[in-house]
Amino acid sequence: MDLLPKSPKEFGSIDYWEKFFQQRGKKAFEWYGTYLELCGLLHKYIKPREKVLVIGCGNSELSEQLYDVGYQDIVNIDISEVVIKQMKERNASRRPQMSFLKMDMTQMEFPDASFQVVLDKGTLDAVLTDEEEKTLQQVDRMLAEVGRVLQVGGRYLCISLAQAHVLKKAVGHFSREGWMVRVHQVANSQDQLLEAEPRFSLPVFAFIMTKFRPVPGSALQIFELCAQEQGKPVRLESAERLAEAVRERQQYVWLCSQLYRKAGLGNVSLDLCSGDTGEPRYTLHVVDSPTVKPSRDSHFAIFIIPQGRETEWLFGMEEGRKQLAASAGFRRLITVALHRGQQYEGMDSIQAELSARVMELAPAGMPAQQQVPFLSVGGDIGVRTVQHQDCSPLSGDYVIEDVQGDDRHYFRRLIFLSNRNVVQSEARLLKDVSHRARPHYDVIMFDVDSKDPTLGMSCPPPAFVAQPFLQKVKSILTPEGVFILNLVCRDLGLKDSVLAGLKAVFPLLYVRRIEGEVNEILFCQPHPERKLATPELLEMAQALEQTLRKPGKGWDDTYVLSDMLKTVKIV
Repeated sequence: MDLLPKSPKEFGSIDYWEKFFQQRGKKAFEWYGTYLELCGLLHKYIKPREKVLVIGCGNSELSEQLYDVGYQDIVNIDISEVVIKQMKERNASRRPQMSFLKMDMTQMEFPDASFQVVLDKGTLDAVLTDEEEKTLQQVDRMLAEVGRVLQVGGRYLCISLAQAHVLKKAVGHFSREGWMVRVHQVANSQDQLLEAEPRFSLPVFAFIMTKFRPVPGSALQIFELCAQEQGKPVRLESAERLAEAVRERQQYVWLCSQLYRKAGLGNVSLDLCSGDTGEPRYTLHVVDSPTVKPSRDSHFAIFIIPQGRETEWLFGMEEGRKQLAASAGFRRLITVALHRGQQYEGMDSIQAELSARVMELAPAGMPAQQQVPFLSVGGDIGVRTVQHQDCSPLSGDYVIEDVQGDDRHYFRRLIFLSNRNVVQSEARLLKDVSHRARPHYDVIMFDVDSKDPTLGMSCPPPAFVAQPFLQKVKSILTPEGVFILNLVCRDLGLKDSVLAGLKAVFPLLYVRRIEGEVNEILFCQPHPERKLATPELLEMAQALEQTLRKPGKGWDDTYVLSDMLKTVKIV
């Protein structure tokens, strides 16, 4: 028996629903989930003593099951005389306080402010099938009636698939009326999508529209998203941002369903954001290894990348992650990168936070109650300490951070956040440096590009050779220290001025020219009586020159000198 309409418009037809319930008989039809799947959310937003109106009740058992657990002040309406008669007969003796009325929800007969909750399970979706003018006018009447019969402080609780045009209409209508708008994802919708034959391919949401008393002249609008049943709502700045957040949740659930049904979808990555701030907290990559032989313990694992090591080839590149997954011996490996700017207490807290989310990405065929291992390098989450963060007018946001690499060595890195997975510069730190309150350096190197093409000097920018700045550089050098500067200047007059300024602060100045290049390496010392021997300077200059000559290389690689020098600072 085919009960589907010939076109979506029939959902708004009385004749269609009369025929539907005649053919279906007394068997309950549940839109978007049963009471057991929705009860957590319903109990959160409806109090047992509140008066509830259910619009478009159909023959769902939802009202009956709410009544049986203590919600007994419930009125149900529907446009189908057939279904209202069925429901009256079904409940007359067992639930005498609950009423069923044949009524058009666009022209309700109740007095104003009669109810504290209006409950809608799929009715708005059924009516709002398109955005034609006639349809929108009917929906306007429906929503206006919902607002009329609700008390101030009352809620319109609408269970919906939150398709774009439905969300736009509902949110737009009630936000203009000054109501608080919250969209809450139904917790159990993920499990439904992982069935072999899912009932629908989108997650289920609840709109909770709370009626506020009108305030003349007030433009306050409140938009919130709650992605978990017990989660804290996130306040969003606009209806557009709310729609974008809902769309992200829909795409995520669709992706989870696809990953569950088939492996090898290619390079799949996604960000999990903080429930409090909405900022990215974890980046996940899904890596499938079809060559791994299936066994009870080889289905699925999570690999936590230590902080600061997400840029390494093994973790940061697709081929590297494939090699990692193959060597780990799991059919599916999820690599997890931890974002800078977020706080993490340790492996146990990360595991507790991620367990529910990553299980949504599990492959098909994994045994029930299977324990999923969380892996890492050395069993910890690594160390990342932000030393400085700022915004450059030339290069945008940047961060200087210390991270722990292989063999427990520490490195100081410069990262431009416009390309956060690329290390711009890196220098290995020696142990005693971290214990100095105000460290002085044996060597300070400047390799700073100027973004201003109108200057005759492309390296460094003028601010880096100004007298006050050079005095600060001098103040953090050891007495026998060396300041090394990469100078690229085609304007001879400007170059003479720069050299004069350097000599005023650093009386001892050596210049190493590179054959065939505009670059000149300047070696500056503040105290001539403590100058380095010429062979030492020559060795340093040759090492830098070789680095500069490597194809695609620059001074980002000069940290190799740290084994030769006591303390190095690279800018």
